[in-house]
Amino acid sequence: MTVNPLATPLSLPARPELTGGRPLGVLLLHGFSGSPASMKPWAHALAERGYAVEVPLLPGHGTRWQDLNKVAWTDWYAEADGALDRLRASTEAVVVGALSMGGSVALRLAEERGSDVAGLVLVNPFVSSTRTELKALPVLKRVVPSLKGVVNDIKKPGQDEVGYPRLPLRGLAAVLEMWQSVVPDLPKVTQPLLYFRSSVDHVIDPSSSPTVLGAVSSRDVEERILADSFHVATLDNDAPRIFEESAEFVARVTAS
Repeated sequence: MTVNPLATPLSLPARPELTGGRPLGVLLLHGFSGSPASMKPWAHALAERGYAVEVPLLPGHGTRWQDLNKVAWTDWYAEADGALDRLRASTEAVVVGALSMGGSVALRLAEERGSDVAGLVLVNPFVSSTRTELKALPVLKRVVPSLKGVVNDIKKPGQDEVGYPRLPLRGLAAVLEMWQSVVPDLPKVTQPLLYFRSSVDHVIDPSSSPTVLGAVSSRDVEERILADSFHVATLDNDAPRIFEESAEFVARVTAS
């Protein structure tokens, strides 16, 4: 299994001299059929502020689309859980940021790991859908391995999330299976939450926003609309805003 060099994971060390003498960390999780390439500019922007950053490659990604039909959502969670452990071992506090499907994994970490997650930054999280065609997925995945992909929904020219050109249907079914565990437990989420949502998104419908914001128990919650970006907003025109505002959020929620 060969990983695309542009999709490799990323680990950046903390620089406590930039964060008040305290080592602090951020875990960033990419989306379904995407790769760490969608998160690396964000990672470097946070590292410049002194934060340790981990961007894992979630299983089934960064190789061939067929590999995404061979994994379970628990494999993605296990990889993220391990990355969180690594950060917690070397830092005093960790915030989890995520894009799209990575948002479901991030929410599961918040549900399961409690105080190990100091806060959440979600960018167009994929946690629910109103698309009726998904009802056929349990049957369709058995006869059709993939459909045309939905990679690079980016308004800004020249950007590439290094994702798959095909949409693996067994892998997509695993996303829906993850929702069955994540969504009922959303009231367990109590951490501060910063939620970015693109006003135009060609990949997911708006239903994830009320699903998450209407169910979490967090008292510190804010939704911010991205007016100049599509789904992969971390590589789009609003990316500098995401980087700046998320860095401010991390500083605030990890303050002593």
